[in-house]
Amino acid sequence: MKLPQSARELIESGAHAHLVTLNPDGSPQLTMVWAGLDGDDIVTAHLYANKKVQNILNDGRVALSFECGTKSAMDLSEYLVIYGQATIEESGAAELLQALARVYMGPEVKFPPMDDPLPGFINRIKVERIGGVGPWTGRAV
Repeated sequence: MKLPQSARELIESGAHAHLVTLNPDGSPQLTMVWAGLDGDDIVTAHLYANKKVQNILNDGRVALSFECGTKSAMDLSEYLVIYGQATIEESGAAELLQALARVYMGPEVKFPPMDDPLPGFINRIKVERIGGVGPWTGRAV
């Protein structure tokens, strides 16, 4: 799915994402992550095979929410919700984290703050559906 420009701008603004993955028992697991774009895919980086990485390897269905700090015409807080299918790619996490750190922490920061970080994992999310409250929905709310 092609992301609307308004959604792209929010994702690239440094808004934190809340990533929901599914535990093996079907219960949700929630983590705040940094997110960026690679074309129309949303990407996140993870140095370790933590719970969210394990969950995606087991079941790629995910949801992300982004709070944007603006109000709609009806004075509702605007937010973007992305539903998609995630896949895990091995390696590349340190490079993506460094690029995202410039957005989230500042242009001069070194992140991860270590020499020779692990290759880690990239989570690539193919967007299937968009929701929330904001211009990306095409509805006035």
